[in-house]
Amino acid sequence: MRRTINLKKGLNMRLEGSLGDTAVAETIMPDRIAIVPDDFPGFLPKLDVKEGDEVSLGSPLMHDKNDTAICLVTPVAGIVESIVRGPRRKIERVVIKTSPQAAVPHPVPVADRSEESVRSALKASGLWAMMRRRPYDIIPQPSDTPRDIFVTAMDTAPLALNLEQMVSGMEAYITAGVEALGSLTKGNIYICVAKGSGMPDIKGAEIVELPMLHPAGNTGVQIANIAPVNKGETVWTLDIVTLARIGQLMSEGRVDYSVKVAVTGSEVQNPRVVSTLPGAPLESLLKGNVKADGRNHRIISGNVLTGTPEGPDGYLRYPYRQVTVIPEGDDADEFMGWASLSPSKMSESRSFLGRFLGRRFNPDARLQGGRRAMIMSGIYDDYVPMDIVPEYLIKAILARDIDRMEALGIYEVAPEDFALAEYADPSKLELQRIVREGLDYMRSEV
Repeated sequence: MRRTINLKKGLNMRLEGSLGDTAVAETIMPDRIAIVPDDFPGFLPKLDVKEGDEVSLGSPLMHDKNDTAICLVTPVAGIVESIVRGPRRKIERVVIKTSPQAAVPHPVPVADRSEESVRSALKASGLWAMMRRRPYDIIPQPSDTPRDIFVTAMDTAPLALNLEQMVSGMEAYITAGVEALGSLTKGNIYICVAKGSGMPDIKGAEIVELPMLHPAGNTGVQIANIAPVNKGETVWTLDIVTLARIGQLMSEGRVDYSVKVAVTGSEVQNPRVVSTLPGAPLESLLKGNVKADGRNHRIISGNVLTGTPEGPDGYLRYPYRQVTVIPEGDDADEFMGWASLSPSKMSESRSFLGRFLGRRFNPDARLQGGRRAMIMSGIYDDYVPMDIVPEYLIKAILARDIDRMEALGIYEVAPEDFALAEYADPSKLELQRIVREGLDYMRSEV
């Protein structure tokens, strides 16, 4: 079964450094990888290893304090090189020095495709932590019975890779994954694809086509336009790559943890797709491929809207599928600064010539204006295609007004749903941070 949803709100940012051919250009096997617990909201880590321990492919590095069966696992065999802690001994990352020898996978028992067996296998394999649930945008809770499950097979973020091409030829795994997830819900499984997609019909799932207009690739937007979340309901979300891994686990009892990563941005000499491992050092992915133009660089693990700023000694962060390099902008000397009317200035405002030229832009990481009090301009509505009132929701979150937050739709949203509005916001508010704090507050109080 297929259906189409039309969306008009949103924006595709025209940036330099896009992918040409999405074929994998190179395979990079890093000498070390890092797993960061903060990439998995709702996961309270407790270590299962110590420095110097040998680990096999897929063996647990840490488990969740609330459910010891939910694990974060290593995507490679090797030795625990370091456990980096922050203030109050918070676990910031676990670094694994990879072994050059062939990896013998840690066994994950899959007895059958009953609900209990599927849950156990997903938790032990680390795939449980790669899913999210609404409300709160955290990993699924052990007691969850999702009303529906949403799978996104499209990434509309700036300079993103084509998710469907990443799972080309894996239709059997996808079908097996849908069958496994079907045992966990009595509702529907939706697979959201781009209009004109070549994705075949999948038994047990409904295919929903949406336009390639950002943020249509966000699962929050998809949920809001297909079957919104109401108070007391829970839905799960994941991407098509994770679904294929679930199918592989159910079919073969193993998981291929390798990832395909888009290396993009205006400061990248040769934008390309590389095959590597989750948590790979960014230095290995960017080596010899960053322009030597004398400018300072902002290296982002992810896209320019939702990614995590990392230094050259940083690591690839979840969801492990994009690295972007743009100018930092701290060395810029521009006449009139943010108010410059230069045609090279990227803006959707009709006040700037660049709005009408149809060209690709090379923006830097500057804020372009000072922070100020919240301006109630209604501009968020143009970039959040959901049936909510985003400005009033933000005000309710800032006021910590639980009743208002519930009434205005906080159960439907995730921080990424406000990323585009944050880019366009004349108030320069950190909307994603505000929404994350609001969700955490709701979870602690309700």
